[in-house]
Amino acid sequence: MECCSVISMVSQIAKKPKLGSSIINIYSRSPSLIAMAAASLDTISQGRFILGLGTSSRPIVEDWHGLEFVEPLQRMREYVKVIRTIIQGNKVNYKGKMFDLKNFSLLINAPRKHIPIYLAAVNQKMLELTWEIGDGVILYLRPISELQKTVHRMQQIRKIEVACQLITAVSDDEEEAIDRAKKTIAFYVSVGKIYREFLARNGYQEQVAAIREEYAKSGLDENHKMVPDFMVDDLAICGTPEDIGKKLAKFVRAGLDLPILQFNPIGDVQKSFMLLISAVASDMN
Repeated sequence: MECCSVISMVSQIAKKPKLGSSIINIYSRSPSLIAMAAASLDTISQGRFILGLGTSSRPIVEDWHGLEFVEPLQRMREYVKVIRTIIQGNKVNYKGKMFDLKNFSLLINAPRKHIPIYLAAVNQKMLELTWEIGDGVILYLRPISELQKTVHRMQQIRKIEVACQLITAVSDDEEEAIDRAKKTIAFYVSVGKIYREFLARNGYQEQVAAIREEYAKSGLDENHKMVPDFMVDDLAICGTPEDIGKKLAKFVRAGLDLPILQFNPIGDVQKSFMLLISAVASDMN
């Protein structure tokens, strides 16, 4: 589903929470288009919108969108600059290495002149750029010890909000929840080169190789069995409703300001979602 349409709908149902786009890739849409979308969503939500941006990956950009995946760091830097200039309400004349805009301006005034922009980051250069120009960072699939060290180190540079998407699976049957989380981890290791390489560099070289080898043999049918339980515990939140609060708390202690629960349904989607909601609500109370 297209995220901006969904956020627009959700903003009319959830009247108080902040609303984020998660990660919009910076290749398939121009910065002018995203600036218009951000201003519109901030207006519709009455100043509650957070824009999340990421570079995506070469296969998605080139195979799915038919575009060239070039200079992601430079593109991100210019992309954020153009969006911020547009949101401020100025007429934009911008000439950079990646973008050349002439006489562009919004037809509406956004409620805020500064809409928060969070950048998705995996490797060090993108982390450094994020802490230089971002209002927040969105992390994903980071071993908890590495997550803690990285956040502590980077927050010494400048304090920004730290968000992390956490694979989340809840069931009254603990093994069922663990198995569901393993399937998601195996999927990202199998098809996500950047995550595969990152995990291999950070303690999971043997496991990544085994997952990838099984993927070459049987696809995604069996390779989740190569994901050990300790890897799940290091990367995801899964288990019974009684387990969720404790497992979430350890990631918060690692330095997260905003844990993002990536819902992985088990069986009936609505029932599975309500089980997750009740588990989180119970823990908050």
